[in-house]
Amino acid sequence: MSNGTADSQAFSPGEETSEIAKNNPSAFLSQITGAKVAVKLNSGVEYRGDLQCVDGYMNIALEQTEEYVDGVLKNQYGDVFIRGNNVLYISSI
Repeated sequence: MSNGTADSQAFSPGEETSEIAKNNPSAFLSQITGAKVAVKLNSGVEYRGDLQCVDGYMNIALEQTEEYVDGVLKNQYGDVFIRGNNVLYISSI
């Protein structure tokens, strides 16, 4: 229960935004839209490109995309659409 005093800890706006992104995947994805990302699929294939959008089903649109299989560049694509149920993780790079 609060006694009406302010907390002794203060957050700068950057720290608060960072903390929100750690605890909220939607906020994290909003922050990295337009940035370079790596998307790893359940199959082990990794796509690296510019994140254009992500929807509620985790469907992902990338531009200027490179496909890596076992860490080796296999193909380059302009635009790529990845169905969300295939995604293992998304990471900013």
